[in-house]
Amino acid sequence: MGLPSLELRCRGRYVWGVRTVWHTEGDGEFYCPNCGGDRNYCRRSGVRRLTVLGVPLLSRGPAGTIAECGVCHRRYGLDVLDAPTSSRFSAMLRDAVHTIALAVLTAGGASSRHARQAALEAVREAGFSDCTEDQLIGLLAALAADEGRLPGAYDSLAGALDGCGTWLSIELHEALEPLTRHLAPQGRERVLLQGARIALADGPYLPAEREALAAVGRSLRLPAEDTDRLLEAAARTPS
Repeated sequence: MGLPSLELRCRGRYVWGVRTVWHTEGDGEFYCPNCGGDRNYCRRSGVRRLTVLGVPLLSRGPAGTIAECGVCHRRYGLDVLDAPTSSRFSAMLRDAVHTIALAVLTAGGASSRHARQAALEAVREAGFSDCTEDQLIGLLAALAADEGRLPGAYDSLAGALDGCGTWLSIELHEALEPLTRHLAPQGRERVLLQGARIALADGPYLPAEREALAAVGRSLRLPAEDTDRLLEAAARTPS
């Protein structure tokens, strides 16, 4: 960032030059592309100064603001801070899978032990390693309560959740939109297929499950034809 230092030597001494003086404004954690992992960084602003015999005299204007890695000391533009850290990315993926699992169960698989088990496995693999089936059931019951449909037992949960989905588009958007910006198309497809496996765990897609998965595809910014193709392929694949 900024212009390189310019200096003039005279008999082994620097007579004059232009150097950048950096001032640290703050710090934090970021994903360093050079190190390939999470690192601490310093946010630094620079001013170019004319120096004579090593003494800074006149300002030559700002040199911009950069983020400097605390380990490799590579300097980057501040747009590098837009990328999530590895830990933040893992948390976003975990929350996305958890929301998709709840959406699919809400759409029709809540009363199926197979669907609940598939959802539980997906949520655990995504990072909620200590999640239990009872916790999933509790969350589903809370959703039903928000809609004024209180289930009396597990076997009536599906009826209580039938049509309970006013939260769906908002929750999916909030959970998936931050993640989608940092996922390649193949990664977005894998996230969608996790929801498809949950829906197919107890048999063919129900209409409401297809609608929920279509909403997942839209939140992942997948073209509708790609979402349909992936869901149909998943349905043809033996479990």
